[in-house]
Amino acid sequence: MPDTPHEAPALTAHEDHPGWRAFLNTRILICVVLGFTSGLPLFTLVNLIQAWLTTEHINVKQIGLFALIGLPYTWKFVWAPLMDRYVPHLPFWRPGRRRGWMLFMQVLVALAIGAFGFFSPAQNLWTVAGIALLLAIFSASQDIAIDAYRRELLADTEQGLGNAVHVNAYKVAGLVPGSLALILAGFLPWKTVFIVTALFMLPGIIMTLCIKEPEIHGAPPKNLRDAIIEPFHEFVTRDGWRNALLVLSFIFLYKLGDTMATALATKFFLDVGFTMKQIGVIAKTVAFWTSIAGGIVGGVFLVKIGIARGLWIFGVLQIVATIGFAWLAKIGPSPLALGVLYGFETFATGLTLATFTAYIASTTDPRYTATQFALFTSLAAVPRTVAASASGFIVAQTGWFEYFLVCVALSIPGMLLLPLIAPWRSKR
Repeated sequence: MPDTPHEAPALTAHEDHPGWRAFLNTRILICVVLGFTSGLPLFTLVNLIQAWLTTEHINVKQIGLFALIGLPYTWKFVWAPLMDRYVPHLPFWRPGRRRGWMLFMQVLVALAIGAFGFFSPAQNLWTVAGIALLLAIFSASQDIAIDAYRRELLADTEQGLGNAVHVNAYKVAGLVPGSLALILAGFLPWKTVFIVTALFMLPGIIMTLCIKEPEIHGAPPKNLRDAIIEPFHEFVTRDGWRNALLVLSFIFLYKLGDTMATALATKFFLDVGFTMKQIGVIAKTVAFWTSIAGGIVGGVFLVKIGIARGLWIFGVLQIVATIGFAWLAKIGPSPLALGVLYGFETFATGLTLATFTAYIASTTDPRYTATQFALFTSLAAVPRTVAASASGFIVAQTGWFEYFLVCVALSIPGMLLLPLIAPWRSKR
């Protein structure tokens, strides 16, 4: 088979594809379930573990350091080529390259989430940290496999819809550890809460067992150069190393302030005076709907205004939303303010995520989607890990109000790169 990028057929002549509607619906359903499966472990690390450690009276500095456990999300591009190169299988079953890696990682993710409840953070903090690190590694590896599967599953004309559905399902997954689990923690032991959370991985596991391996267009990499060197070589030589560094800098900086503003959101809400029930019912439920709405509105507006202007407009809204967090720190535990301000923040995040994802996709060469996509999303995850790990120390020194002002300041450098990355009049 040729090694050239796959050109999927456009589904323009509906009469030539009698089963196109049912087939399209099946593929979008796959994106929904796998998107949910992809988001569940990350939100478990970001929301549920944070709330658990807080109720177990772990101090804010240690909770902030737990953000370093997200480092595998920033380094997943290192082993992504290996998941392109090798095909996992059992002696009696050969699921294929993408399905094999997905199933293997989904099972490990479920086991890791369930394992948390068997340990006490107060007595076994290092053990809990070790399990969290394993969960992050399994989750990041699952993302590599799912992203590659989705790219190969969808035709070129379906990529926009499929990726939008995936992102929204990813957000829906946040309701389980960020809302349902917090509510359950009010009257159930943490061991049961984590087991229930782990069971939500079952739909993804069942889906992976039922679906087929996507059609392979081009043989898997056969040597070290094909698997590792060439994707990076193409990116650097595409427009020169200076432009490559500029793109990587923008990907790191654009959502830095917004990511740090929400890095300790659950801890912030608890410190302000909100109860866990209020957080679960008001903040997380509102956040779900507003985030979905932001993704949809962002996608619609991108068609009209383009990626470049979307990055400008939605980036400003992102900064305004962070200022809203600073205001909430001043006014205290008002349920109305919590719903409005956190709702606006997640709406703005939905807008920027839709635009930012479209921008990252535009920087990817179709021949090396898996590795390059892993590289760019890894870099985009750095603020959530390395930078956010210092958030606890900053809060301890400044307080919440000043902390959010720092987050606003950190949002500006990415915006200053926009004239070079995406000029306002660009039609890209």
